[in-house]
Amino acid sequence: MSTEGSTRAIIAALAANAGIAAAKFVGFAITGSSSMLAEGVHSVADTSNQGLLLVGQRAAKKEADQLHPFGYGRNRYFYSFVVALVIFTLGSMFALYEGVQKIRHAGDHGLDSPIVAVAILVVAICLEGYSFHTAQKESRPLKGDASWWRFIRSSRSPELPVVLLEDAGALIGLVLALAGVGLTMLTGDAVWDGIGTLCIGILLGLIAILLIIEMKSLLIGEGATEEEDAALRAALPGQDVDRVIHMKTQYLGPEELLVAAKIAIAPGLGAIEIAHAIDGAEARVRAAVPQARVIYLEPDIDRGENS
Repeated sequence: MSTEGSTRAIIAALAANAGIAAAKFVGFAITGSSSMLAEGVHSVADTSNQGLLLVGQRAAKKEADQLHPFGYGRNRYFYSFVVALVIFTLGSMFALYEGVQKIRHAGDHGLDSPIVAVAILVVAICLEGYSFHTAQKESRPLKGDASWWRFIRSSRSPELPVVLLEDAGALIGLVLALAGVGLTMLTGDAVWDGIGTLCIGILLGLIAILLIIEMKSLLIGEGATEEEDAALRAALPGQDVDRVIHMKTQYLGPEELLVAAKIAIAPGLGAIEIAHAIDGAEARVRAAVPQARVIYLEPDIDRGENS
Protein backbone atom coordinates (compact mmCIF):
# COMPACT_ATOMS: atom_id res chain seq x y z
CA MET A 1 0.00 0.00 0.00
CA SER A 2 2.70 2.49 0.93
CA THR A 3 4.78 1.60 -2.13
CA GLU A 4 1.83 2.23 -4.46
CA GLY A 5 1.05 5.50 -2.70
CA SER A 6 4.64 6.70 -2.84
CA THR A 7 4.87 5.77 -6.54
CA ARG A 8 1.80 7.87 -7.34
CA ALA A 9 3.29 10.80 -5.42
CA ILE A 10 6.63 10.41 -7.23
CA ILE A 11 5.03 10.30 -10.68
CA ALA A 12 2.88 13.36 -9.94
CA ALA A 13 5.98 15.25 -8.77
CA LEU A 14 8.01 14.12 -11.78
CA ALA A 15 5.39 15.26 -14.29
CA ALA A 16 4.93 18.62 -12.56
CA ASN A 17 8.65 19.31 -12.21
CA ALA A 18 9.48 18.40 -15.80
CA GLY A 19 6.94 20.88 -17.16
CA ILE A 20 7.88 23.55 -14.64
CA ALA A 21 11.61 23.22 -15.41
CA ALA A 22 11.03 23.87 -19.12
CA ALA A 23 8.84 26.91 -18.36
CA LYS A 24 11.39 28.36 -15.93
CA PHE A 25 14.25 28.10 -18.41
CA VAL A 26 12.12 29.84 -21.03
CA GLY A 27 11.41 32.52 -18.43
CA PHE A 28 15.12 32.89 -17.67
CA ALA A 29 15.96 33.19 -21.38
CA ILE A 30 13.41 35.99 -21.74
CA THR A 31 14.00 37.89 -18.49
CA GLY A 32 17.59 37.12 -17.45
CA SER A 33 16.38 36.56 -13.86
CA SER A 34 18.84 34.61 -11.70
CA SER A 35 15.92 33.54 -9.50
CA MET A 36 14.30 31.95 -12.55
CA LEU A 37 17.58 30.23 -13.47
CA ALA A 38 18.06 28.92 -9.92
CA GLU A 39 14.47 27.69 -9.86
CA GLY A 40 14.93 26.07 -13.27
CA VAL A 41 17.99 24.17 -12.05
CA HIS A 42 16.05 23.33 -8.88
CA SER A 43 13.23 21.81 -10.97
CA VAL A 44 15.72 19.85 -13.10
CA ALA A 45 17.25 18.46 -9.89
CA ASP A 46 13.79 17.58 -8.57
CA THR A 47 12.85 15.86 -11.85
CA SER A 48 16.08 13.84 -11.74
CA ASN A 49 15.38 13.01 -8.11
CA GLN A 50 11.96 11.55 -8.90
CA GLY A 51 13.63 9.33 -11.47
CA LEU A 52 16.18 8.20 -8.87
CA LEU A 53 13.39 7.34 -6.41
CA LEU A 54 11.67 5.20 -9.06
CA VAL A 55 14.98 3.47 -9.83
CA GLY A 56 15.38 2.78 -6.11
CA GLN A 57 11.92 1.23 -5.88
CA ARG A 58 12.65 -1.00 -8.86
CA ALA A 59 16.04 -2.09 -7.51
CA ALA A 60 14.51 -2.90 -4.11
CA LYS A 61 12.21 -5.51 -5.71
CA LYS A 62 15.14 -7.75 -6.67
CA GLU A 63 14.89 -11.17 -5.06
CA ALA A 64 17.20 -12.08 -2.19
CA ASP A 65 20.27 -14.09 -3.15
CA GLN A 66 23.33 -15.62 -1.51
CA LEU A 67 25.20 -12.30 -1.50
CA HIS A 68 22.25 -10.38 -0.03
CA PRO A 69 20.20 -12.98 1.89
CA PHE A 70 17.94 -10.31 3.40
CA GLY A 71 17.12 -8.85 0.00
CA TYR A 72 17.66 -5.46 -1.62
CA GLY A 73 15.06 -3.38 0.21
CA ARG A 74 17.63 -0.82 1.40
CA ASN A 75 18.12 0.31 -2.19
CA ARG A 76 15.22 2.65 -1.51
CA TYR A 77 17.19 4.23 1.33
CA PHE A 78 20.35 4.47 -0.77
CA TYR A 79 18.69 6.22 -3.70
CA SER A 80 16.87 8.58 -1.33
CA PHE A 81 20.25 9.46 0.17
CA VAL A 82 21.58 10.18 -3.32
CA VAL A 83 18.55 12.45 -3.87
CA ALA A 84 19.53 14.47 -0.80
CA LEU A 85 23.06 14.87 -2.18
CA VAL A 86 21.69 16.02 -5.55
CA ILE A 87 19.51 18.63 -3.85
CA PHE A 88 22.53 19.92 -1.95
CA THR A 89 25.05 19.98 -4.80
CA LEU A 90 22.96 20.76 -7.87
CA GLY A 91 20.20 22.77 -6.21
CA SER A 92 21.59 24.58 -3.19
CA MET A 93 25.19 25.18 -4.28
CA PHE A 94 24.18 26.44 -7.73
CA ALA A 95 21.56 28.80 -6.31
CA LEU A 96 24.03 30.20 -3.78
CA TYR A 97 26.62 30.78 -6.51
CA GLU A 98 24.09 32.45 -8.83
CA GLY A 99 22.76 34.61 -6.00
CA VAL A 100 26.22 35.90 -5.11
CA GLN A 101 27.03 36.60 -8.76
CA LYS A 102 23.73 38.45 -9.29
CA ILE A 103 24.25 40.63 -6.22
CA ARG A 104 27.83 41.45 -7.24
CA HIS A 105 26.78 42.44 -10.76
CA ALA A 106 23.26 43.72 -10.05
CA GLY A 107 23.94 47.04 -11.78
CA ASP A 108 25.19 45.45 -15.00
CA HIS A 109 21.85 44.13 -16.21
CA GLY A 110 18.29 44.39 -14.95
CA LEU A 111 15.32 42.20 -15.81
CA ASP A 112 13.74 42.10 -19.26
CA SER A 113 9.97 41.53 -19.41
CA PRO A 114 9.70 40.64 -15.70
CA ILE A 115 5.94 40.14 -16.07
CA VAL A 116 6.76 36.95 -18.02
CA ALA A 117 8.66 35.62 -15.01
CA VAL A 118 5.77 36.50 -12.71
CA ALA A 119 3.28 34.65 -14.94
CA ILE A 120 5.48 31.55 -15.14
CA LEU A 121 6.06 31.53 -11.37
CA VAL A 122 2.33 31.80 -10.64
CA VAL A 123 1.58 28.85 -12.95
CA ALA A 124 4.46 26.90 -11.38
CA ILE A 125 3.05 27.53 -7.90
CA CYS A 126 -0.27 26.02 -9.02
CA LEU A 127 1.43 22.92 -10.47
CA GLU A 128 3.68 22.44 -7.44
CA GLY A 129 0.64 22.87 -5.22
CA TYR A 130 -1.03 19.97 -7.04
CA SER A 131 2.07 17.80 -6.60
CA PHE A 132 2.30 18.72 -2.90
CA HIS A 133 -1.40 17.94 -2.39
CA THR A 134 -0.89 14.50 -3.99
CA ALA A 135 2.06 13.77 -1.69
CA GLN A 136 0.02 14.81 1.35
CA LYS A 137 -2.92 12.65 0.27
CA GLU A 138 -0.75 9.55 -0.18
CA SER A 139 1.06 10.18 3.12
CA ARG A 140 -1.99 10.55 5.38
CA PRO A 141 -2.71 6.80 5.77
CA LEU A 142 0.88 6.29 6.99
CA LYS A 143 1.00 9.51 9.01
CA GLY A 144 -2.08 8.73 11.08
CA ASP A 145 -2.51 11.16 13.98
CA ALA A 146 1.14 12.17 14.06
CA SER A 147 2.26 15.64 13.04
CA TRP A 148 3.85 16.11 9.63
CA TRP A 149 7.20 16.82 11.28
CA ARG A 150 7.05 13.60 13.28
CA PHE A 151 6.01 11.65 10.18
CA ILE A 152 9.05 12.94 8.27
CA ARG A 153 11.36 12.14 11.19
CA SER A 154 9.93 8.68 12.02
CA SER A 155 8.73 7.25 8.69
CA ARG A 156 10.58 4.14 7.54
CA SER A 157 9.30 4.67 3.98
CA PRO A 158 11.72 7.21 2.48
CA GLU A 159 10.02 8.34 -0.72
CA LEU A 160 7.02 10.15 0.73
CA PRO A 161 9.03 12.30 3.18
CA VAL A 162 11.47 13.10 0.36
CA VAL A 163 8.69 14.15 -2.02
CA LEU A 164 6.92 16.11 0.72
CA LEU A 165 10.05 18.06 1.59
CA GLU A 166 10.94 18.58 -2.08
CA ASP A 167 7.48 19.90 -2.90
CA ALA A 168 7.34 22.09 0.20
CA GLY A 169 10.79 23.45 -0.67
CA ALA A 170 9.72 24.03 -4.26
CA LEU A 171 6.62 25.97 -3.19
CA ILE A 172 8.56 28.15 -0.76
CA GLY A 173 11.30 28.60 -3.35
CA LEU A 174 8.77 29.77 -5.93
CA VAL A 175 7.40 32.31 -3.46
CA LEU A 176 10.95 33.54 -2.79
CA ALA A 177 11.63 33.81 -6.52
CA LEU A 178 8.35 35.67 -7.01
CA ALA A 179 9.28 38.05 -4.19
CA GLY A 180 12.71 38.65 -5.71
CA VAL A 181 11.31 39.37 -9.16
CA GLY A 182 8.46 41.47 -7.73
CA LEU A 183 10.78 43.63 -5.62
CA THR A 184 13.07 44.07 -8.60
CA MET A 185 10.09 45.30 -10.65
CA LEU A 186 9.02 47.72 -7.91
CA THR A 187 12.47 49.13 -7.10
CA GLY A 188 14.28 48.74 -10.39
CA ASP A 189 17.18 47.23 -8.45
CA ALA A 190 18.19 43.72 -9.61
CA VAL A 191 19.91 43.06 -6.26
CA TRP A 192 16.55 41.81 -4.97
CA ASP A 193 16.56 39.11 -7.64
CA GLY A 194 19.97 38.03 -6.32
CA ILE A 195 18.76 38.05 -2.72
CA GLY A 196 15.80 35.88 -3.72
CA THR A 197 18.21 33.45 -5.38
CA LEU A 198 20.39 33.34 -2.25
CA CYS A 199 17.36 32.58 -0.09
CA ILE A 200 16.43 29.72 -2.42
CA GLY A 201 19.94 28.30 -2.05
CA ILE A 202 19.81 28.49 1.76
CA LEU A 203 16.35 26.86 1.79
CA LEU A 204 17.48 23.97 -0.42
CA GLY A 205 20.61 23.54 1.69
CA LEU A 206 18.58 23.18 4.89
CA ILE A 207 16.20 20.66 3.26
CA ALA A 208 19.13 18.68 1.85
CA ILE A 209 20.91 18.53 5.22
CA LEU A 210 17.73 17.30 6.93
CA LEU A 211 17.26 14.62 4.28
CA ILE A 212 20.91 13.57 4.45
CA ILE A 213 20.63 13.09 8.22
CA GLU A 214 17.37 11.13 7.98
CA MET A 215 18.40 8.94 5.03
CA LYS A 216 21.81 8.18 6.57
CA SER A 217 20.04 6.95 9.69
CA LEU A 218 17.74 4.72 7.63
CA LEU A 219 20.60 3.46 5.49
CA ILE A 220 22.65 2.45 8.53
CA GLY A 221 19.62 0.66 9.93
CA GLU A 222 16.79 1.86 12.17
CA GLY A 223 14.76 -0.31 14.49
CA ALA A 224 11.03 -0.45 15.07
CA THR A 225 9.24 2.74 16.04
CA GLU A 226 8.22 3.22 19.68
CA GLU A 227 4.66 2.18 18.85
CA GLU A 228 5.81 -0.91 16.96
CA ASP A 229 8.25 -1.87 19.72
CA ALA A 230 5.47 -1.69 22.30
CA ALA A 231 3.17 -3.75 20.07
CA LEU A 232 5.85 -6.41 19.56
CA ARG A 233 6.58 -6.71 23.29
CA ALA A 234 2.86 -6.98 24.00
CA ALA A 235 2.32 -9.62 21.28
CA LEU A 236 5.18 -12.00 22.09
CA PRO A 237 3.97 -13.23 25.53
CA GLY A 238 1.09 -15.67 25.32
CA GLN A 239 0.45 -19.37 25.68
CA ASP A 240 3.62 -20.95 27.16
CA VAL A 241 5.60 -17.71 26.56
CA ASP A 242 6.01 -15.87 29.86
CA ARG A 243 7.81 -12.72 28.76
CA VAL A 244 10.44 -11.14 26.51
CA ILE A 245 13.95 -11.43 27.92
CA HIS A 246 15.47 -9.15 25.29
CA MET A 247 14.66 -8.09 21.75
CA LYS A 248 16.34 -6.29 18.84
CA THR A 249 14.74 -5.04 15.65
CA GLN A 250 15.93 -3.53 12.39
CA TYR A 251 14.25 -2.45 9.16
CA LEU A 252 15.70 -4.35 6.20
CA GLY A 253 13.62 -2.17 3.91
CA PRO A 254 10.66 0.20 4.27
CA GLU A 255 8.18 -2.69 4.55
CA GLU A 256 10.31 -5.48 6.02
CA LEU A 257 11.17 -5.56 9.72
CA LEU A 258 13.60 -8.03 11.26
CA VAL A 259 12.69 -9.13 14.81
CA ALA A 260 15.14 -11.13 16.93
CA ALA A 261 14.17 -11.94 20.51
CA LYS A 262 14.96 -14.25 23.39
CA ILE A 263 11.73 -15.32 25.05
CA ALA A 264 11.15 -16.96 28.44
CA ILE A 265 9.02 -20.06 28.11
CA ALA A 266 7.25 -22.07 30.76
CA PRO A 267 9.56 -24.67 32.37
CA GLY A 268 9.08 -28.37 31.73
CA LEU A 269 7.91 -28.11 28.12
CA GLY A 270 8.89 -30.72 25.57
CA ALA A 271 10.31 -30.02 22.12
CA ILE A 272 6.90 -30.12 20.43
CA GLU A 273 5.35 -27.75 22.98
CA ILE A 274 8.28 -25.33 22.58
CA ALA A 275 7.89 -25.39 18.79
CA HIS A 276 4.16 -24.68 19.14
CA ALA A 277 4.90 -21.84 21.57
CA ILE A 278 7.33 -20.24 19.09
CA ASP A 279 4.90 -20.65 16.19
CA GLY A 280 2.16 -19.02 18.23
CA ALA A 281 4.41 -16.12 19.20
CA GLU A 282 5.40 -15.56 15.55
CA ALA A 283 1.75 -15.54 14.50
CA ARG A 284 0.88 -12.98 17.19
CA VAL A 285 3.81 -10.76 16.15
CA ARG A 286 2.82 -10.79 12.46
CA ALA A 287 -0.77 -9.99 13.37
CA ALA A 288 0.29 -7.07 15.57
CA VAL A 289 2.99 -5.66 13.25
CA PRO A 290 2.54 -6.83 9.63
CA GLN A 291 5.93 -5.36 8.67
CA ALA A 292 7.60 -8.02 10.88
CA ARG A 293 8.37 -10.46 8.09
CA VAL A 294 11.68 -11.91 9.33
CA ILE A 295 11.42 -13.29 12.87
CA TYR A 296 14.01 -15.20 14.89
CA LEU A 297 12.97 -16.36 18.36
CA GLU A 298 15.26 -18.05 20.87
CA PRO A 299 13.47 -19.90 23.69
CA ASP A 300 15.00 -19.87 27.16
CA ILE A 301 14.03 -20.57 30.76
CA ASP A 302 13.09 -17.49 32.76
CA ARG A 303 16.05 -16.66 34.98
CA GLY A 304 14.96 -13.14 35.80
CA GLU A 305 17.12 -11.47 33.13
CA ASN A 306 16.15 -7.95 32.09
CA SER A 307 14.67 -7.39 28.63
